[in-house]
Amino acid sequence: MPASCKVSTAGYVTVERTTRMPRRVVVDGVAMAPLVRAVLDQCRRFTAHDPVRALLTEAVQRGGLNPEDLILELEAGSDRGSALPREVLRDVLRGARSVAEIDAMAVWRRTGLPEPLWNHELRDSGGRYIGTPDGYFRKVQLAWEIDSYDFHFARAQYASTLERNSRYTAEGIFVLQTLPSRLRSEPDKVAAELVAAFNAAEQALANSVVPAQDVSLTSSSQGRGDEKEESAGEEAA
Repeated sequence: MPASCKVSTAGYVTVERTTRMPRRVVVDGVAMAPLVRAVLDQCRRFTAHDPVRALLTEAVQRGGLNPEDLILELEAGSDRGSALPREVLRDVLRGARSVAEIDAMAVWRRTGLPEPLWNHELRDSGGRYIGTPDGYFRKVQLAWEIDSYDFHFARAQYASTLERNSRYTAEGIFVLQTLPSRLRSEPDKVAAELVAAFNAAEQALANSVVPAQDVSLTSSSQGRGDEKEESAGEEAA
């Protein structure tokens, strides 16, 4: 009987456990384990979070693996060595697609704020693309962007970032930008900044005489454009 997988909005997974050997993949006459099994077999050998985060986000973002398939494969095998990949996959199922975004989720958990929408594409009332923020607090129209200094401050990418922020501003969306390195070096400070930005956006909307304009939201599972893919790749490297 094949395994089934149900994912709750909180990111928890219920599966029907099965025990099976993977179907082999033959490459140049050599039998190999499929990618999903090979990735998890390696993850089980790690004893620290960072390599597990890097490998799983790379497997999903660039290797094209479905997070639910990884969960099913994990549950179908032994529990030994499964704690770290299980923990990381919960954030991947929430929408994290880079190590930096997993770090951002860890910082958000310190704040007590409602959970933002992760990696959702925003469009205006005419269907025109606005941006795909790492986190979006819809209630207060706050976009949280984890922007790599090395990538975003090269000339072309800097211009792209300014254009993105201009689109946010034009739609009345507040923006908080955070360097990925600070998510680990100053998590408490970043958490405090996120709370302050949320409160400021909430107050600004309350004081505004112009009704807040909502934007359409689309799950962005197929990529976030060259800008986001490059930034995610740097963090996973």
